[in-house]
Amino acid sequence: MSVIDPSEVVRVDAELVGGERAMLDQWLDYHRATLLMKCAGLDAEQLRRRSCPPSTLSLLGLVRHMTDVERGWFLRGVAGRPRTEVPPLYYDDDNPDGDFDDVDDADPDAVFATYRQALDEIRAATAGADLDGSGVRGDERISFRWIYLHMLEEYARHNGHADLLRQAIDGATGE
Repeated sequence: MSVIDPSEVVRVDAELVGGERAMLDQWLDYHRATLLMKCAGLDAEQLRRRSCPPSTLSLLGLVRHMTDVERGWFLRGVAGRPRTEVPPLYYDDDNPDGDFDDVDDADPDAVFATYRQALDEIRAATAGADLDGSGVRGDERISFRWIYLHMLEEYARHNGHADLLRQAIDGATGE
């Protein structure tokens, strides 16, 4: 039984003309939906399947990774919440690759619910953020615009990985 019903994933193309912030949000949502599309229709075992040794890359690991990346950059970087309030969910200093490595017993339903919940929280927390604003990462100031562009790059790269993983699982290719 698949964890995500393909009919539940709706991907909307970004508008061709619009304001910068609206377009960035639309492209992020497009990439978020693309990752979910790559996972749709697969069962738990398929979602946990690793690419090729020694890599621990899997579709479920990518979703876990993107959940933590989104929370880190948007809830800490843009919304300004401290790490103590928004700690990583799937890794820590002693297990820096836990998001990818520790998927064998992970519950895919819980992982996708956490991902969706994080996106809802991020959208609410960043709704009024001005792209000209900035946050702090360590000792450096980082513009919100940079964070949005970085997140697009992060999704584009990992959606390429997801494409290859999905093709290895069942031959599905495409957008």
